[in-house]
Amino acid sequence: MHVALVYNLKKDAPLSEEKSSDPSSQNIFDVSTQVRAQSISADTYAEWDTIETITAVRDSLALYHSIDMIEADIDAFKKLRAVRPEIVFNIAEGWFGASREAQIPAMLEMLQIPYSGSDPLTLAVCLDKSRAKEILSHYSIPTPKFFVLHSAEEIPKVPPFLPAMVKPLFEGSSKGIFNASLVKTADELRVQAAQVLSMYAQPVLVEEYLPGREFTVAMLGNGQDARVLPIVEIKFDSLPAGVNPIYSYEAKWIWDEASNPLEIFECPAKLTSRLQSEIERICRATYNTLRCRDWSRIDVRCDASGAPHIIEVNPLPGILPNPEENSCYPKAARAAGISYQELLNSVLDEACKRQGLTGRTIN
Repeated sequence: MHVALVYNLKKDAPLSEEKSSDPSSQNIFDVSTQVRAQSISADTYAEWDTIETITAVRDSLALYHSIDMIEADIDAFKKLRAVRPEIVFNIAEGWFGASREAQIPAMLEMLQIPYSGSDPLTLAVCLDKSRAKEILSHYSIPTPKFFVLHSAEEIPKVPPFLPAMVKPLFEGSSKGIFNASLVKTADELRVQAAQVLSMYAQPVLVEEYLPGREFTVAMLGNGQDARVLPIVEIKFDSLPAGVNPIYSYEAKWIWDEASNPLEIFECPAKLTSRLQSEIERICRATYNTLRCRDWSRIDVRCDASGAPHIIEVNPLPGILPNPEENSCYPKAARAAGISYQELLNSVLDEACKRQGLTGRTIN
């Protein structure tokens, strides 16, 4: 098939060199302060893909298809209209705004070009953490309690729950989630909320902190046939001593190096049959309730009694190709016996099947 790979290429950002620095040589509690000191934050392009990832995706799809490369920039509509592929493999995160992940799929629907992954509505809803949580709550799918701050004037509000997580409302890839994002007092909440409002110029999600185990769950397929790949547990005891047990920006992008990876993931996770069944149940319900398509990664955390709750839904999961880089979706696939190349082509196959297209052919 004639496939276009549509992507956003990660640009150079401040602190990019610090990922290879020695965590023991820096004050770990100062990392978020260092990041905020940059006018353009170090996590500005965290969601976008490196040239290594984009090349690996291209080469995987090229095993069976002819590939055109289209960067999701301001000229993307014109390029898509000129190229008119049979289908688009979409990994583009978009440029600006709360609905940026929906930009390329919306263009493709206007051009009537099939594409992989979720539609504009699902992508927009999942990026707005509060909207996703409202829908899940309506359908009795467990998710932590929360509220949203829209301005500095609202900061004096204190939630009926502490400790809490303080996050930007419209971000992924741990953007805006630092060690200091776990707040235990009203004063800490006010400081952290003010910093998020200032740095990210968007509302703040204040979410009940759950003290239990954390997992991430890769979904592949559609509807009732969607597969739950082996569950990944995040093991916080591998983090530097004294930090909070959360998967922060520091943990994902600074302390975890390809040359010296943290032993932070266990896959398959060691679970009782009851807990595994419950995690799979709520993830299937979440996937279908939010109308995810082809693939997604769902983050789950347990409360004090061990009951799992949905934290976030990621319809455009990270897919770093290097096993040493601790990318959860490919890690789950490898545990299921699915290679990186086969994983990406399976996602495209699911998209083709869903839209009545032929699917893969040998070049």
